[in-house]
Amino acid sequence: MLALGIGMTMAPPLSAQQPDSTSDVPVHMVVTVKAHHGGQVPAVGADDVQVYQGDKKDQVTSWVPLQGNRAGLQLFILIDETARTSLSLQFRSIAKFIEEQPATTAIGVGYMRNGTVVTAQDLTTDHALAEKSLRLPLGAAVGFTSPYLSLSDLMKKWPVSEDRREILMITSGIDPLGGGFSNDPYNNPYLEAAIDRAQRGGFIVYSIYASSAGRSGRGLFRTNLAQSGLDLLSQKTGGETYYLGFGTPVDFTPSLQDVSNRLNHQYELTFLAKSAKKPTLRPVKVKTEVPNTGLITAEEGYVGTGM
Repeated sequence: MLALGIGMTMAPPLSAQQPDSTSDVPVHMVVTVKAHHGGQVPAVGADDVQVYQGDKKDQVTSWVPLQGNRAGLQLFILIDETARTSLSLQFRSIAKFIEEQPATTAIGVGYMRNGTVVTAQDLTTDHALAEKSLRLPLGAAVGFTSPYLSLSDLMKKWPVSEDRREILMITSGIDPLGGGFSNDPYNNPYLEAAIDRAQRGGFIVYSIYASSAGRSGRGLFRTNLAQSGLDLLSQKTGGETYYLGFGTPVDFTPSLQDVSNRLNHQYELTFLAKSAKKPTLRPVKVKTEVPNTGLITAEEGYVGTGM
């Protein structure tokens, strides 16, 4: 009886013996692996990845390369209707980019107009159809509205999928509605709403700067702030923005090649985070000590309640 009493006294409580599964919830994010100084992208294993929320290190439970039977990708190309007609000089590069995507990638094409998206081609794995849907933008005649309203419109209507969902925007980023005449990206509710929807839905957004037609597309100060808005969008969602100076790049090919390289080196990361009282976004840092390697992901992860 004495031995039994000692055993009962020293036994740890059940809550200490077993983890409280209701306090931790899995969080899923897509991570892009990129070499810092060019060259071949290094191989990164699950043991090479660390996830932090503040100073707290979270447990990585899964690190899956998005290749083979996990290579599914839905990629939507959004073209701003207010872009200059000279954008057609880039159609050959865009068509080549579409052709080079693997058969597991479904591609859609749409035009941003009046805060919505006019779909030229629904998501399809027939890449020839996506190429044929490219056409000249309408230019300044359609009027200037927020490209971020159009982006939100696309994401809102996009069905939930187990495949990655990524977006390539071709736009000046000029938003006279949300950012005012100066186009201040840090005071733009439409940009903020688009970032929030993208992070909650797991969308990754890339953008290539293309000058707008008409007088609204002029002005170095305004252009610089518009490009900063595109930078902010890509940084927050785990994508990238491409521009050279204040005009449309002479050739989109290098930018599109970089997008392809990123799409080909992505992983699905799953880690455990403390559950929230209601679904919420929390800042997340994903790191590795593999030399010459960067891990790129959205700045915030969507944490559920665990219920």
